[in-house]
Amino acid sequence: MSARHPIILCELSKEMKSLIDDYVKTLKAHAPQIGKHGMNEAEFWQSGLFQAAIERLRGTQAATTSEKREFIEKVLDFLKQQGKITDWKFSGSGERHDYEVRVGDRICVIEAKGCLDGNNTNIFQRPANADEFIIWSLCQNPGSDPRHNAWSGIHTRLSAEMISRKERVDGLIIWDMLYGTKGRICPNLTAAPGRATQIDTTQVPPPCLYLFPRTVPDARNNPAPQCWKINEVEFLKILYDAFQCDDQDVVEIGINVQMSGPDVARKTIWKRGNNVVAESQWTKIKRAQ
Repeated sequence: MSARHPIILCELSKEMKSLIDDYVKTLKAHAPQIGKHGMNEAEFWQSGLFQAAIERLRGTQAATTSEKREFIEKVLDFLKQQGKITDWKFSGSGERHDYEVRVGDRICVIEAKGCLDGNNTNIFQRPANADEFIIWSLCQNPGSDPRHNAWSGIHTRLSAEMISRKERVDGLIIWDMLYGTKGRICPNLTAAPGRATQIDTTQVPPPCLYLFPRTVPDARNNPAPQCWKINEVEFLKILYDAFQCDDQDVVEIGINVQMSGPDVARKTIWKRGNNVVAESQWTKIKRAQ
């Protein structure tokens, strides 16, 4: 990666990183004394009990969707109350996407994801009725690095899936209940606390909005498609206006493709305004035809 400026302004604070590292050391040091397992220290570490407990906790956390749904639905209710959207419905239990938002005669379909650095990011399907298809990343892991997740999700996963499956994603939202907290600092609020918006009992910062190419990149016929602009993706423009965004909160994601022998290779380019803030190397998609 060649990076000139952050691809996402929010970051994991140094204080939180230090707290997590210290807690991990303390937890490992005291782990054999926790619980009623009756094993000595050597037996405890040989048993795999600690690793099994950690994996159980990870699985429980990953499977929890209620907090993500609650945040999205509070935002959608707020937008409906403000008259910004006509209506919305949850469709996640029976469809491959989670929400359908109606703005006048247009339908925006939203697929909710986690931190973007996992395989779940690769699973999406644009429905036929979608005028706009948006992925919304909500990361519940307080120790996760937003900048790593944004890079991994956009370049490593989403761009490869869009190209190989020839499926268009119009935009990406990276925004959740942890953004703007002490552990996940939002520079927007640090510089201008008045940019927070009250939703129910929560103060939220402006969302981070990403605009993808208007058409699916293709190495032979469409190697460098143009990106959408913020006023062309209606749901993202609604968020931009309703939550006090400015030009720093919007990034265009250019995806260029070319043939590399029998494989397709892509380069991902991040632009904020007229400035290129980061770009990847050319990366092969070996599974592409």
